[in-house]
Amino acid sequence: MDRLKQLESFVAIATRGSLTAAAKAEGVAPAIMGRRLDALEERLGVKLLLRTTRRITLTHEGSAFLEDCQRMLVELANAEASVSAGGVKAAGHLRVTAPAGFGRRHVAPLVPRFHELHPEVTISLNLSDRVIDVAGESYDCAVRVGDLPDSSLVSLRLADNRRRCVATPEFVRRHGAPRHPNELARFACLSLSSDASQTRGWAFRVPTAGGEHEVIHLKPTGPLDCSDGQVLHDWCLAGHGIAWRSTWEVEAEIDAGLLVPLLDEFAAPPNGIYAVFPQRKHLPLRVRLWLDFLKAQYARPEFWGGTIAAQSKPPEKPR
Repeated sequence: MDRLKQLESFVAIATRGSLTAAAKAEGVAPAIMGRRLDALEERLGVKLLLRTTRRITLTHEGSAFLEDCQRMLVELANAEASVSAGGVKAAGHLRVTAPAGFGRRHVAPLVPRFHELHPEVTISLNLSDRVIDVAGESYDCAVRVGDLPDSSLVSLRLADNRRRCVATPEFVRRHGAPRHPNELARFACLSLSSDASQTRGWAFRVPTAGGEHEVIHLKPTGPLDCSDGQVLHDWCLAGHGIAWRSTWEVEAEIDAGLLVPLLDEFAAPPNGIYAVFPQRKHLPLRVRLWLDFLKAQYARPEFWGGTIAAQSKPPEKPR
C-alpha cells in the first residue's frame, strides 16, 4: 500500500507541478507528499523530480517513469471498476481484418456474437485477400491462414489448417483419380492465378528413397485459373476440375457427398490459422477478450462442421 501511495503521489506532483497543489487535491499536508516522493526516489535509487523554490521539473528518468505509472494506475482503476461492476467489461473500438473467403465463413458470423457479450465494444471487420499492414493501418488484430512470414507481429495459433485435393464424384467417374501427386499433371486442376498470394503451390508429403518422407510443392495447371478462392471452390463443385482447398472450406461438401477427397495419403502436415497483432504488452482488454473468444470458438470440433448460424447460441454474459 505504501508503494502504491508513493506512485500515486509522484504522478500527482508531476502532473500538477507542485507539492502544494498535489497535497491540496489529496487533502494532506505538503510535507507528507514530500516524504512519499523522497521514499520513492530512495527506493528506486534515482532522481525523478528536480525541485526548486519556484518549480518542479521531471528528470529524463522521471519522464519515462511517469508514463509507466500513469498507464499502470489507469489499468488498476479499470480492473477495479470491472470487479465492482460484477464482471469483466470491455469498451472501445476493435478493428479486425481477415482473408475474404475465410472471413465470410468463420469470422464475420462471430462478430455479432462477440458484440452481444461485450455491447460496449464497437467492431469494424475488413475482409480482404490483400496482406494488411496491421500496425501501419492501425488494426488491432488480423486473422491469417497458412504459414506466417517473419515479422515483428505477435501471433497466436487458433487452429490447424489442413488442405485436401477434392473433386466431384462425377468428375472422378469421367476422368479417374490420381494415385500420386505427380499424376496431377494429367488432370484439369483449378489453381490460383499467378498474381494471387499462394505462390508455393500445392503441398504434399511423399516418401523418399530412404524410407523417410518429405514435403514437395507442385503447381498443377489446367484450362481454368482464378485469383479468387471462392470461384475455384464453385468451379470445383460444378465439376470443372480438381481443387486443393482448406478443410474448413470443403468439409461440409465432403460430408454431404458433393465432393470426394483425393490423395489424402499424401496430405501435407497442417499449417495454422493465426491471430496476429502488433504487440503483447499492454494489450487492450477488448483485444484480449476477442483473442480468447476466437480461440474458444475454433477449439470446438463442431464449429467447422457446417454453417455457424445453425450452431448453438453463444455463452451467456458473465454475471
